[in-house]
Amino acid sequence: RGEYDAILKFPFHYKVIFCLYDQTDTKNHIIDSFRPDINSNSFQRPTTDMNIASGIPKFVPLTIFQQEKNPYVLNDTMFINVMIDYNNTPKTLLPYVFNINPGLTIPIQQTMIRKEVEKQQQTLMNITKN
Repeated sequence: RGEYDAILKFPFHYKVIFCLYDQTDTKNHIIDSFRPDINSNSFQRPTTDMNIASGIPKFVPLTIFQQEKNPYVLNDTMFINVMIDYNNTPKTLLPYVFNINPGLTIPIQQTMIRKEVEKQQQTLMNITKN
């Protein structure tokens, strides 16, 4: 249970997206997501201190972290972003979204995402015309 349960909508039904950041210039982030099973107790309003854990059990293989100089752990540090997708963000847009500077304000980030959606839609229209 949490202090904000009273203002949250249950059962929780939004897609949850995980991003493990590649800390090199390659920016080959690992992105995966899941949609909650709204019939599962894990996503109902909590009635005890904790709900049953749920998520992506095979998000990243342990062997990736065991590799010498893997791009995801730098100076004993890794960065994981968890995003609740309220807007059904297209999968093709996720790499762009996770490369936006998190220091920018939310309105600026949303404007950038909206412009990128328009750009991708225009590109798709141009491809289908030809």
